[in-house]
Parts: sequence; structure tokens; C-alpha cells
Amino acid sequence: MRALITGITGMVGSHLADYLIEHTNWDIHGLMRWRSPLDNISQHLERINKGERMFCHYGDLRDSQSIDAVVRAVKPDYVFHLAAQSYPKTSFDAPLDTYETNVQGTSRVLEALKQFAPEAIIHICASSEVFGRVPKEKLPIDEECSFHPASPYAISKVGTDLVGRFYAEAYDMTVMTTRMFTHTGPRRGDVFAESTFAKQIAMAEAGLIEPVIKVGNLESLRTIADVRDAVRAYHMLVTVNPVAGEYYNIGGTYSCSIKELLDDLIALSPMKDTLKVTLDKDRLRPIDADLQVPDTRKFTAHTGWKPEIPYAQTMQDLLDYWRDQVNRSENGFLVR
Repeated sequence: MRALITGITGMVGSHLADYLIEHTNWDIHGLMRWRSPLDNISQHLERINKGERMFCHYGDLRDSQSIDAVVRAVKPDYVFHLAAQSYPKTSFDAPLDTYETNVQGTSRVLEALKQFAPEAIIHICASSEVFGRVPKEKLPIDEECSFHPASPYAISKVGTDLVGRFYAEAYDMTVMTTRMFTHTGPRRGDVFAESTFAKQIAMAEAGLIEPVIKVGNLESLRTIADVRDAVRAYHMLVTVNPVAGEYYNIGGTYSCSIKELLDDLIALSPMKDTLKVTLDKDRLRPIDADLQVPDTRKFTAHTGWKPEIPYAQTMQDLLDYWRDQVNRSENGFLVR
């Protein structure tokens, strides 16, 4: 069996590759851009170089020919479409690039699959950001909650969600979409709130910056899942009685404000009594999706999945990841 992971070098893609190598006998094919850093899949480079169950292919979501060539060569049985312009804050500065990559890119992937691998079981990764600004009376958010996207990224993921469902209905393809709520852990990009907090704490501990943590909006409510639980859910999505055209909310069970999350990370540091917090207005979004609490009963009832990794472990592992990154760096880090 062959699985294709678009965005294999990202946080989620690399953890999914880890999981599939350990828990299946599938061959894993990863789509990556030629300039993508390999840090997140460095543990697999020997395997990739030897051609042992893991293979990398160059392609770009904005280039139909490259996508067609990869799908035609791989002819995957399973597809996890994770590649995206995934940074909400960045999308305010580059909305057209975000739409091009996420909406048209998803269309290109699905069109290639329709042509060269029509029997594949396909996961299209949308986002909980599609729900955007949700009133309190609609919490927890179920699959039928109306979309109210609060960023160009969120708008692009509405398109991603709908394109996936369209291909399932129009072309009888086994496509399922997910709206994954906040998921984090090792390898999380430093443009996301909890990861930049952990990175700044690690840099302060190493003496690379002053003991001041720059923050944006701390009032948003988030439900936190571990990325390693998320990829286990994605594997179950495509293997436990997959239903064409279905769409699922997936997320953790621990909800907290961004401020509480920051306080928890600071509490893990030996510098907890000296670290200060300051507002950086450049970190504020024009609009924020401020209530992100999922109702995951539909997915859990269908697959039996539930989160296993405690929130406290996720935070510790995230901070330790950044400590390791900082300690291994010779040139320091850009503060983001």
C-alpha cells in the first residue's frame, strides 16, 4: 500500500510519517518543495536515501504539472493533503498567495487524483478556523455550525473544505475533510502563539534575549490537542470505515485561554520568577477567532479515537523541543 503525504516536511506531515512508518507496512511518499528544510524528517533521511519505505518527490501546489507528475508516478492508495500556507497572521499580508496555495492547490491535487488515482482514499485537511467568530451559545462547535472566517487563511480553508466535499459528491471519490482544532507539540512553527512563547522562553534561558516574552492577544479560548494524537486520528480517518464526503471536527479535550497556556509554559521554566510579559501590537490580528472549543462526538463515535497525550506533556515536550533547537544552534534565532 502506498500513502502520499503532501507537506511531509511540516510539523503534522513529519509526525504523520513517523506514525505510519511505525504502525503500518505502507510505503510513504512525501510531496515537498525543492527549498523545503529537511529538519523535521531528518530522522528518516537514511531510510529515504536507501529507498526503504520512504520516498520524497518535489512538487508545488501552484504548479499543476508537478502535482500531476507525482500523483501519476506514485498512484497512491491513501492521500493526506496537509500542505498549505498555514499561518493565519501571514495571510493578512499575503491573502492572494494564501488563496492560490490553499484553494487552487487543493483543486490541483484532487484533479490529479481524479485522473491518475481515482480509487484513492483521500483526507483533505481544512481547519477549525473556518468557523471563525462563534457566539458562546453555539459552543461546543459541531460540524453544522455556520462558517464565519476571521482571516484570509480561514477563508482559504473554507474553500479547501468545500472543494474536498465537492469532489466526493461530483466525481464519486472517497474524499473526507477534517476541521482539526488547535494541535501542537514538537516541531510546531514559531509563528503560532504557544510555540513562539516556548521559543522565547528557551532563548531567554540560553541568554540570547532579555527575559521578556512578547505576546499578542491572550484572551482567546483554545482547546489543545497533541500533534501526535492528531496524526493517529488522521490514520484512523482513512482506515476505519471511510465514508466518502464526510466531514469531521477533531480536537482535544483541554480548553484554556492563551494567557493560561502562556502561564503554564512559564511555570515550566527555572526563570519563571524573572520572565516578564509585554504586548507586541505587531502580533495582533485585525480579527481573531476567539472561541475555539470543538464538539468531536461525530468523529469519536465513528472511529473510537480519543486523545491520549495529556496537555501537560504536550507543553513540556514543546518547550523541550525549543530548548534543543536553541542549544543546537550556532547562530542564535530570529525572535518571532
